[in-house]
Amino acid sequence: MASVASLQLPPSCILVQYCTHNGCQYVRYPPTEGFLSKARRGIYMIRECSIHGYFSDDDLCPACNSEGKFVMSTRERDSMARKLALVLRHAPEKFDLEMDINGWIDVRDIVRKFKDSGRRQHWLRPHHLRAISETDPKGRYEIRGNMMRATYGHTVEIELDLPSTDIPDSLFYPCDPAEAENLLEVGISPGDRAHVHLSASIRAAAEAGRFHHKDPTIIEVDTARMVASGETIWHAGVTVYLSESVAGEYLSIVGDDDPELSLLKESWEEE
Repeated sequence: MASVASLQLPPSCILVQYCTHNGCQYVRYPPTEGFLSKARRGIYMIRECSIHGYFSDDDLCPACNSEGKFVMSTRERDSMARKLALVLRHAPEKFDLEMDINGWIDVRDIVRKFKDSGRRQHWLRPHHLRAISETDPKGRYEIRGNMMRATYGHTVEIELDLPSTDIPDSLFYPCDPAEAENLLEVGISPGDRAHVHLSASIRAAAEAGRFHHKDPTIIEVDTARMVASGETIWHAGVTVYLSESVAGEYLSIVGDDDPELSLLKESWEEE
């Protein structure tokens, strides 16, 4: 029988001992009512269905209603995702990791360096990073084989090899209302990021803009004309697209009378 100390479990996992004819074993899931009450308060889990893979923030697999097995809590996921953002987007050297020209880093190296950085990561394994990648609703990460990268948000210079076909005719960009008219003249530049980040919908752009401005102005980008003029736009996350820059001639301000935007603004006023 494995000792408790030898079991590689995330710290949120409750050990439950039970006996079978083979002796005592430890199971990896916490079935207590106390745990369930935590889940009801918003401390959810990533679980793995043996058929449909990883899922999160649901009690059961959304495809087959299987309970699946516990992988990690979403609190642990969020903590790990912050470290991944630092390594995969901004500063791989902080953990002495090597990134290739397309932004890829070996998952096994990430796990080893994270575990070396603190005792609280002793449970981490490559499949935990895969679970984070596959359950991220914005598609912020990508794993191919043993390699992992961020799909957008970089401040380090990389060469993108993301899809650049089937780009929507219009994309959207949030900005400070005081800057909107100026952007129509000078265009949009990446700032401290490696690329300009555009959104697939007014809602997605507004949600991104609300992180910085209470009432962001939304700019529509005529990406059909950009592509026709030879500009390249890449599809990164689920609703995120990237461009090296956007000239002012392709920009127009979405009016407050736009039906989708006006509904969003009404919901903001009710908050």
